[in-house]
Amino acid sequence: MVRSTTVARASDALPLAASVDDEQTETALQEHKQQAKLIFRRINAQSEPRCSIESDAYTLHYLISNGVVYLTIAEKSYPRKLAFLYLDELAREFWNSYGAKVDTVRKPYAFVGFDTFMSKTARLYSDTRTANAAAATSESNLDKLNGELQDVTRIMTKNMEELLWRGDSLDRMSHLSTSLRSESEKYRKAARKINFDAMIRQYAPIGAVVFFILIVIWWKFF
Repeated sequence: MVRSTTVARASDALPLAASVDDEQTETALQEHKQQAKLIFRRINAQSEPRCSIESDAYTLHYLISNGVVYLTIAEKSYPRKLAFLYLDELAREFWNSYGAKVDTVRKPYAFVGFDTFMSKTARLYSDTRTANAAAATSESNLDKLNGELQDVTRIMTKNMEELLWRGDSLDRMSHLSTSLRSESEKYRKAARKINFDAMIRQYAPIGAVVFFILIVIWWKFF
């Protein structure tokens, strides 16, 4: 289930709103909330717009939309598709309510009142069966995310250790994705060539024999 959510400005990681979590959740997620701050600082103009970062028993999912980062900490077993549908709903409502003010605020948590909507939406998505039913009837969500969230593999995934210990930047995933697609195409072409060469090697002797027989027949009868 969705455990905690934070909204921040992408340009300077200024927190704009956050869910009000109980003491038990605060204690359980203390380390992961520190990791969320790291993610906000690592985000830049080249960062992947949708990403899931695995950390122990939880996954941190973030969505970047209109210069705002929406990040939620969810249990690792929680479906990624639902996590991003949840974030998409937050993004749409937040931008409609506060979009004109995002670039001008200077104080953190200027839109603390957004917690009411976050809490209500989080409760809706806390039960995966209820969330699936809501997602199935939300045509606007499905239309917007068609071809992007239907194929969950398009959401980039990283491990928190890569960010903490190797210092990976979130924008590297974009280059990695492009590189993987390029390498994949290269290997597909190579595979086609190998298959063609194998077919030639397999049928060339037969073809030579048939050609020789035709020559003999032509020479003998024509």
